[in-house]
This record gives sequence, structure tokens and C-alpha cells, in this order.
Amino acid sequence: MVIKMRAAPGRSSISMRFRPRRMLRVLLFVIIILFVIVNMHVLNNVQPGSPGMLDGSMIGPGMNLQNGHVQAWSHLHFSNGSVYWSSRTGLLIPPMSLNATLLTNMTFDVSNLTLAKAVIQNINREQYIHNLDKFGLHLHADSVVIVIQAHDRAEYLKMLLDSLRNVRNIHQALLIISHDIYSKELNNLVLTIDFCPVIQIFFPHSLQLNPSQFPGEHPNDCPRNVKKAEAIKLDCNNAASPDRYGHYREAKYCQTKHHWLWKLSFVFEEIRVMKNYEGIVLLLEEDYYVSEDTITVLQMLQNLRKKDCKDCRILTLGNYDKTQNYGLNAGKVEIARWVSSKHNMGMAFIRQMWLDIKKCGLEFCNFDDYNWDWTLQHLSMKCIPGTVKVMKMKATRVFHMGTCGVHHKGKVCSPEAKKKAVEKLLLDNKQNFFPNVITMAGVSGLRLRDPKPNGGWGDYRDRQLCYSFIHRNTSELSFIKNPNITRS
Repeated sequence: MVIKMRAAPGRSSISMRFRPRRMLRVLLFVIIILFVIVNMHVLNNVQPGSPGMLDGSMIGPGMNLQNGHVQAWSHLHFSNGSVYWSSRTGLLIPPMSLNATLLTNMTFDVSNLTLAKAVIQNINREQYIHNLDKFGLHLHADSVVIVIQAHDRAEYLKMLLDSLRNVRNIHQALLIISHDIYSKELNNLVLTIDFCPVIQIFFPHSLQLNPSQFPGEHPNDCPRNVKKAEAIKLDCNNAASPDRYGHYREAKYCQTKHHWLWKLSFVFEEIRVMKNYEGIVLLLEEDYYVSEDTITVLQMLQNLRKKDCKDCRILTLGNYDKTQNYGLNAGKVEIARWVSSKHNMGMAFIRQMWLDIKKCGLEFCNFDDYNWDWTLQHLSMKCIPGTVKVMKMKATRVFHMGTCGVHHKGKVCSPEAKKKAVEKLLLDNKQNFFPNVITMAGVSGLRLRDPKPNGGWGDYRDRQLCYSFIHRNTSELSFIKNPNITRS
């Protein structure tokens, strides 16, 4: 096609030819340029030194970020693995090829306490993430981090892990297992986990590591039932600080509360990949069992909380009701004031709840009760501002399997029988899980009183150790002295 144009006066006529192919090439070139500009803008947000890039200290000792890549010069060797963080996308570690020496797979004599303490200190510092090569790690506002507090019952822990294996989208979660026992059997059990990323941490003030000194039982600690006057005559270590009922500490009962608070502090304050995490953290114990829709329902609960109960601090998946009506209640939710004996199984909350507990650390550590949940009940009444509300599922997704433990003496343990009963309940109600929606089904108006402490937490050493988990101003226990007792 030829377009004729009349020339301006004094100029010759011009003939212009319109070429479609040339115009298409120009248009394609412009599109490519725009595409490159947009992608350069995205890449600039995750380059080294920019606010969105993790610095080396957040990943682990011996690891440096260079040119957008994590390089580990000690126990990890990442190949073409990049670690990114931004306020919009959260933390992202793509699946990567790696080889590593697993510290928890070491064989050594645990009775060598100096070596055992050094190994555990190293594990807690390294924070090795199992299965990173298979799943990578993506933590964002809608993620779920699952934290298990584990003691020494491998059979129960195996049942919990077996149930987690079947949870939908478990591969997208981060699993953190906090131990107070270093055991080859337990470590080998953790190494069988092949369904999600896993971090192991170890409580460094356990009875195992301190069998004959505080926080274990020192030979000169006061007997539980000795009277205070007699304890002073005996000149035993903690004579000045029995509990409110006149009894002296029992280390095996104190450990659980210590471990619970240390675990939360370490997860929220010390684990590097959790540094900017603002999503849900689900707390489980070794003798729990979960349904397949646990993560799905928890995320639905969190969405409902954001919409209908922004002042609800805790979400609870479990309950202790002897009968469960899934046909009627599978998708129903209730709001209530948090009650330790009703809402402590399958608790979940975000970082803000931890900050509320942390602010009340002195009250938590001085409350004369060796139970963490009873102590948290006290905080909800006397220290944490406002009302500690909970959103809870009417039909439980978490089951308590433990018939034997710290508080169960002389009982016949039958975990397999309990497991079969729970599995039958889940199978019989399979059609009721994974509800399409969850809905509010009421608000409980139960009035609460500040709980009466059960004792067992009168020892000044327990209180100071507890408080050190929140205010980490020392790594030693040698600062603990008894300022009150006058030696005779």
C-alpha cells in the first residue's frame, strides 16, 4: 500500500511505504525491553545488601551470602541455593542439592556430660534443617510451623509422627522438635521423617545433662517433705525456699515448665529462619495424635479469626470431650475465655501472644505452680492485658494418647489400643473432615477466677533459671545464690 502525501510548498513530494512486518518487530522489541526492566526491578529487591535479602548471620555459622547464594563452609554445602526474604513473600529457600553431616546422628557416650553439652550446644547453634533438599522452605503469613515438645516416649512420638505424615499439605509446614533427652532411638526416629522440613533443638538445662546438680537433683538438695526448720538445720541447698505448702522442689516435675518456656523463647527469638515469621505456630506434645485436616482447619480458623475475632489470641484444635459429634460439629467454632484444663491441647498462636507472655515473664516465673498451663491461666487473669480469648473447634482434631507419663503412676499403658480407637473414630467420620466452611456456633460466657497455685515452684533457683530464658543476660548458672538463708 502506498500513501501519497501532498508536499508543502517549496518541497518535493514524498512517498512513504507502510511495512507491517517492521512494525511487528519494533513492537516485539519494546515488549522484550519492558519485560527485562520489570524483571530487573524484581531482582534488585533480593540482591545482596538489599533489605529483602537475609544476611549470613540469619542462616547459620560458617554460612555466607554471596551473589545471592548461600555458601556454607562447615557442615553444609549448598549447590545453587538462594535464600530470600521480603515482607510480601516471607522467607523462601528453594529445594537444593546438599550433603551434610547430621550432628544428631553422632554416636557418643551421653554419660560424658561435657561432650554431651558441647554437642547439644552445637546442634542448637547450627539449626540444621532436615529435608531441605526435598522440600525447600517457604515461611509466610499463611504458613504453619508445628512445634513438638518431646521427652523420652519414643512409641508415642512415633504415633504422632505417623499421624502428621498423613496431614494434607504437611510438606509446606516447618516441623520443630524440642527434646529434653538426647537419645539415639529418638534421633533415629526423627531421621525417618520424610514428609516435611524438620529442625531439632535440645533443652540445654535438662535433667539428663545435670543429673547431680541444679536443675537436676543435687545430693544436698532438701528432701521434699522435710519441714523448713529441719531443712535449715540440715543446711540443705534450698532450705530457705519451700513452696507455699511447705514442700521442696522435685526436679522431674519442674523440668516441663522450664522446657515449655525455653522452647517458646528459642523458637521465636533464636531460630534464624523464624526471625521475621508472623504466621501461626501450633504447639503439640509427644503423646498427641492429629487428624488429616489439621493444617487445613487451622488455616481456616486463622482466616476466621482475622475476620470475626481479631482480639482472639489463641486458636485451639483439640478438646477433651468424651464423645465427639463430627456430623454436627465438624465445621463449628466457639469463642471462649481461655481455660487451661479445656484449651491447652493443640494450642496455636502468632508471635504477638509470645510477646504478651514475654512481657509477663516475671509473673510467669514467680507463680508457685510447676504447670505451665496453670501458670498461663494465671497470666491471663492477672498480667496479660484484656481478655485472653480462644477460638476452638467443637469437634477435636487433636487427641491425647498418653495414658502414662509424669502424672500417671502405676497405670497400665496401652498406646496401641488407644491408637486403634482413635483411628476407628477418624475412619468412621472420614466424610466429615475437611469442611468447606467453618462457622461461629456461639460464645461461652464462663466466668473465671485466678487459679489457686498447685505449688512445686517455690525454689528461687527455678524462678531465676526460668527468668533467664526470657532475659538472656547470662549463659551460666553460677550467678544463682541464696540471698535469704542465714547459715547456722
